[in-house]
Amino acid sequence: MLKTDCHYSKYVALLKSELVPAAGCTEPIAIAFAAAKARSVLGKMPQKVEILVSGNIIKNVKSVVVPNTGGMRGIQAAAAAGIAAGDVERILEVIADVDDNGRARIREFLEAACICVHPADNGKIFYIDLTARSGEEYARVVIADYHTNIVLIEHNGAKVYENTAFTFESEDGVVTERDAMTIREIIDFADTVDLDDIGETIKRQIEYNSAISAEGLKNNYGANVGKALIATFGNDVKIRAMAAPAAGSDARMSGCELPVIIVSGSGNQGMTASLPVIEFAKEYKKTEEELIRAVIVSDLITIHQKSWIGRLSAFCGAISAGCGAAAGIAYLLGGDYDVIAHTLVNSLAIISGVVCDGAKASCAGKIAAAVNAGLLGYGIYMNGCQFYAGDGIVSKGVENTIKNVGRLSCDGMRETDREILRIMTDEE
Repeated sequence: MLKTDCHYSKYVALLKSELVPAAGCTEPIAIAFAAAKARSVLGKMPQKVEILVSGNIIKNVKSVVVPNTGGMRGIQAAAAAGIAAGDVERILEVIADVDDNGRARIREFLEAACICVHPADNGKIFYIDLTARSGEEYARVVIADYHTNIVLIEHNGAKVYENTAFTFESEDGVVTERDAMTIREIIDFADTVDLDDIGETIKRQIEYNSAISAEGLKNNYGANVGKALIATFGNDVKIRAMAAPAAGSDARMSGCELPVIIVSGSGNQGMTASLPVIEFAKEYKKTEEELIRAVIVSDLITIHQKSWIGRLSAFCGAISAGCGAAAGIAYLLGGDYDVIAHTLVNSLAIISGVVCDGAKASCAGKIAAAVNAGLLGYGIYMNGCQFYAGDGIVSKGVENTIKNVGRLSCDGMRETDREILRIMTDEE
């Protein structure tokens, strides 16, 4: 792909916009970001906070530890952290630098203020509507579609900011120009991109995500899925490829304060897309350049799949990233378009349909299963076999199969998503 190709600059911009640091699970952090922004606009500490959130936000905040809060969980804790101790300029690292004094302020605010949370009945998949009140004054911040996408700011009845532009996804499953990418074009871009344009971004992803993975393998977090994999099955590269992102998730879901580089708005997906590729690069003594180009393939294929699924759904995002990582490994090991495309199709045929029941410790196990399925999909094709059109959701051509998975998640799993939320909130 030539630099003069309009798609070249779009791919570079896409990677730079997607691969950003986040400290903590991104849904509670998005709430903390909205809260910090409302506090900034209000100009004083609020006495009352009202929060409307979509079901998927409730699902993904309920069980995960909010970092730097001393082990607190939930929407109220995330909002209090953003208001009492957040730095809005840090965006998805809004509460990354909270110290003991900050934690004391968070506790004091939770005791003194009234924080009310209600489900938003507007059909939105990703929606946060937070209003901070002090007497008759108020500030309102609305985030929709993705974690940093502020669409409305109000202050005492006046609109301070409004963004009506079409965003990443919509309720009816329509996607933007991001879905115009193809597997063939992704490979072309990875083959030819000037690493001066994107190399530092990928290096940061490798550095950050490797650090939290090492932390998860060293210390005790959650169910210690990463450590259990190695203790049970040994230190083979395939096991390490599953254990590395699982360990990162172990740490992150349990409140580890180290930042990660996200993909499609998710730290778990960012780790799953990168860490298995890193392990195979170590094993096969690949150069830094070869590793960077393979991670680009994994990241972009993950984003490509997610553009059809949406940021949040009943479909586990780790599946997209695990299958994307297998495609990246296939590329790293010299696979051409046919190998990469069939690896992805085989992988999706094996594991599509795993549900997302929120961010929590068991995400690490789903990550390991996704990477395992991806590696199996690669192995099947390298042994001369494959799944064919008509085998379940598989259609002729990798792009059609990707679209089928998007259809499964957006249309087929809508009621599944509602039932998961009812189960998690003990509703009848």
